Amino acid sequence: MAQMIFVNLPVKDLETSKGFFEKLGCAINPQFSDDRTACVVLSDTIFVMLLTEPRFKDFTEKDIADASKTTEVILALSADSREKVDELVDAARAAGGFPAGETQDMGFMYGRSFQDPDHHVWEVIWMDPAAVEGES
Repeated sequence: MAQMIFVNLPVKDLETSKGFFEKLGCAINPQFSDDRTACVVLSDTIFVMLLTEPRFKDFTEKDIADASKTTEVILALSADSREKVDELVDAARAAGGFPAGETQDMGFMYGRSFQDPDHHVWEVIWMDPAAVEGES
């Protein structure tokens, strides 16, 4: 079985956050969702658990960071092409996301970012397969 990752994120409004990710083409897995939690499927091995802040608090004794004022994590996703980077970031912005940083274009690597409705920072990156393999 492939290793999977479940990223847990606190959200202020579960329905708004679910709607945002659905507009990006993500599915919500109802098996792991309820009125306080939504399981967003990014791929066969990557899931984002959106947890209302009170539910998120059940898992930690620490304060929940206010992502509109501080950054605790930057979530990075790969894309198959520069065009796919642009498509996802443009869709996120159109779905109610916020800007986050400048476009990074290093030739062999291209990336853009956005903030979701709760201001979590997401980067979308394409890397030239030849550069990944160490070819030039």
